[in-house]
Amino acid sequence: MTATQRLRELGLTLPEVVAPLASYVPAVRTGNLVYTSGQLPVEAGKIAGTGKVGAEVTPEEARAMARICALNALAAVHALVGVDAVTRVVKVVGFVASAEGFTGQPGVVNGASDLLAEVFGDAGAHARSAVGVAELPLGAPVEIEMIVEVG
Repeated sequence: MTATQRLRELGLTLPEVVAPLASYVPAVRTGNLVYTSGQLPVEAGKIAGTGKVGAEVTPEEARAMARICALNALAAVHALVGVDAVTRVVKVVGFVASAEGFTGQPGVVNGASDLLAEVFGDAGAHARSAVGVAELPLGAPVEIEMIVEVG
């Protein structure tokens, strides 16, 4: 089953690529790897929520937003090479705007990781970092970037 078919089966549609906020491109290919820029939880042109996780945003809300970020990253990959060209998810990096004392960053980033496993199966298993930060662009609670291998 292709990634496109699996997305359809999951009831998911890749969104339009989110326009860059500054001087960068959404994704770059070098050799057989595609690197995405950090993706925010933008849906229909609007940020899905703002605030720090563990304060204004619950971990569950942030986990759902990490899933949106991963869909946006897949959209960036799709626009460059087609999502069906992905043979493996190599690495995911998640940044979580964290309230003081919040240490649940891995659980938040699982929103992205779990989506990738749902779409790509075993090829969605990846190396990962989940980093707590003070602030993210536009006040977003989470930002996700990834590296995928393509055939």
